[in-house]
Formats: sequence, C-alpha cells, structure tokens
Amino acid sequence: MRVDSPAPSPPAGPDRRAFLAGGLAAAGLALAGCAPAATAGTGRTRLRQWNLFTGGDGARMVAMHERYTAEHPEVDLRPTTYLWGNPYYTKFAMGAAGGRSFDIGTLHLSRLRGLGAGTLIDPVPRDLLAEHGITEQTVQPNLWRKATVDGELYAIPFDTHLVVTYFNREVCAQAGVLDADGELTATRGAEQLFDLLAEVKAVTGQYGIVMDTTGAWRQFWSLYRQLGGELTLDGEPGIDDDKALQSLDFLRRVSEEGLAPPASDAPGTPANFQNGIAGLMLAGNWELPTFQDAGMDFGMRPFPDVFGAELGQGDSHAFVLPHRRDRDDEAVRAAVGYAAWMLKNSIAWAGGGHTPAYLPVAESAEYADLEPQAGYRDAARDVQLDPEAWFSGSAGRLTAEANSVMAGVHNGSTTPEQALRDFKAAVRKLIDTPAPI
Repeated sequence: MRVDSPAPSPPAGPDRRAFLAGGLAAAGLALAGCAPAATAGTGRTRLRQWNLFTGGDGARMVAMHERYTAEHPEVDLRPTTYLWGNPYYTKFAMGAAGGRSFDIGTLHLSRLRGLGAGTLIDPVPRDLLAEHGITEQTVQPNLWRKATVDGELYAIPFDTHLVVTYFNREVCAQAGVLDADGELTATRGAEQLFDLLAEVKAVTGQYGIVMDTTGAWRQFWSLYRQLGGELTLDGEPGIDDDKALQSLDFLRRVSEEGLAPPASDAPGTPANFQNGIAGLMLAGNWELPTFQDAGMDFGMRPFPDVFGAELGQGDSHAFVLPHRRDRDDEAVRAAVGYAAWMLKNSIAWAGGGHTPAYLPVAESAEYADLEPQAGYRDAARDVQLDPEAWFSGSAGRLTAEANSVMAGVHNGSTTPEQALRDFKAAVRKLIDTPAPI
C-alpha cells in the first residue's frame, strides 16, 4: 500500500476483492436504508467491511480475509475496497452519515477526530474488546492514546507505518558506511549525515540519498518534531518559526549540495533507489515489498537523527465502528471480533512493512526474525502523527498545502523563509474554513 503515504500503489484490479461499482450510487442505497438485515435469512451474521487497501496491501488483506472466513463460517464477511485517500474518505463520510452502510471500516488514526469521532463514528465497547484479549495493555500505548477521545475509545489500532531509511547494502559496503553487522552506521546530527551521504555519492556517482520531494511534508514534520516543534491549528497557526526554518533549510541544503535530487516524485523515488542512483532513500516502510520482489540486498533503519532523535512522520491504520441509527448488537459483536482477530494475526500484515500495533505480535520472536522489518521496529513507539485538525492527517488538505510549497525548497524555486510564509498563509485559510463534519 502507499499511504498514506503517500500516493497509493496502482490498484491491482478487483479480482477477489469486492470493489463497489458505481460507488456513490451504491452509497446512496445504503443511505436510504436499503441494506438487508444482519443475518439476511442465512443464519450467518453479515459483516460489511470497508477498506482502502490496494496493490500489495490489498493482496495481503485478501489473504487475511480468506483465513478469517475459513475460521469463522458463522460470519458472512463482505469486504469492499475503495481507492486510497479522498475517494475513500468521501464515501466513508457518506456511508457513516447514512447509518446503515457498513459495519466496520478502516481509518488512518490521524483522521479520527476530523471524520467525526462521536458523530459519524461510534465508541468501541471496551468490555467487548477485552473479551477478545485486546486491552490498553496489549496495544502500542501512543496509538491507544490517539484512539481515545474524551475518555472514549473510538478506534482499534492495527499497525504503524512511518518514514524510515532504506539503504542499499552493496553500495553502502563500497562506501564503507556499514558496521560490523552489515547495518548502516548510525549518525548523529546533520553534519555526520552529510558526511555519510558524501561517501555514498562517491560510489554512485550521482546522489547519496533520494526522497519524495513532492511529498516534502513527511520529511519536514519528521525534522520539525525532532526539534521538539509543535503546530497548533486553532485560531492563529501556532508554529515555531526558528525550528521550522531549520527543518526547511535541511531540505534546501541536502539538494543544493547535490546529495539528493532536487526533484523526485512518489513513484520515481523508489525507482531511483532501485536503479542505484542513490544508496539511501527516505520513504515509508510500505515500500519494502517492492525491493524484496526485485531481489535487492537492502536494509532499513529509522529516520536519521538530524536534530537529536530518530523520529519519523507516520500514521496508523485502525478499525472503527460507524454510527448506527439503530443499534445492531450482533453486528457490533461480529465487527469487534473481526478486528481482534486481525490484530492477533497481524504477523501476516507485517510482511508488507507495517509494524503491528498489537504488542504480543510486535514483541514476538516471530516478528523479531523478520528482516529487514526488525531494523526499525522500535521506531513505531515514537511515530510522529500529524497535528490534530479536521483538515490534517493522511490525504488531508494540510499535507497537500505543505507539499505544494515545500517542494520548491528542494528544487530551489523558493527559499525556506518564503515557503514558511506561504505555508502559514495556507494554514490560516484552512483554519478559517468551516469543518464539513
């Protein structure tokens, strides 16, 4: 999957996934209350699941659903996949507003408040979840806190996905930047990192590192949070100008000094890394299967420590219960049971690069044996989710506005100072725009 990353992988086609044709029309039927009863006369509980997983993630989800169905013949699981990003979230909001369109949906945790926790999204019954062994003690603490709004649990975190460092072992070995275990040498501070990138560039003859310059928000937020920067999105934008300028100046410098391409888009970045024009890459951990399938010898580690910590921007996929006009206890019980099963079996999901949110899996020997996933497993504890606002989060307008102005810092068409002014102006307009929910 590309998240959220970011732009998603191209859809693999509907194949075994139930891709809803005529999406808005179908959603309209659901809004009108035309959905059949939960058991539909079959003696099985119907469970309608909506998700946004295409590409490699979609294939993994299909495989997990096939296992779930085989183990739960009493449940009639009906998954529906929509395109990642706004196409999905538009349908999600319409479906949840209708009150009868789906029983459980997938959500980026960063979008929880903006998509109506307490209005379009119902609380998760903690007692029911605990019956399946899923409690606050078994889920990554930072994600559980984010899933809790005003004391109520509104989401069941499934994973963590974040920006990490990929390194080409062959190139990095020639550059002499691997340690005795064949892992990338850790750096501390911008100067050490730039020195390492210069060594790698001497081997590739082109660049040391590649990153998605059209998605510069991810790098900016990682760096800004390493500095301890906060961003408040209520009233006048609250941002630390000095820390923001330090972060933007890093983006300017890494490209201006020829250590990274001044322009590299979302699909081109992994291609550039695979083609060997750079020995390192900053990208989401969801790109992992691409390089495994290509047979590359590569490793992964957290986002580099540029300003004092190895913090990287990221998000979490989570399961949520849409608001129901008429409570259906049987459907809710089936939905919570499904989510619990997915968490407990998330070692299969980890194969795509995501770090399981369920601690018994994330801390298991089986996960520790996964390579190169184990190289960044600890980074999930400190994933830096986007600031809270209705327009923030994965595929949100804040990201789009930030990307449009920050890309120019990489290619030299704007200065860090001008980019910051433009970003703050865009944020003010978003704050002044009434929330749609």
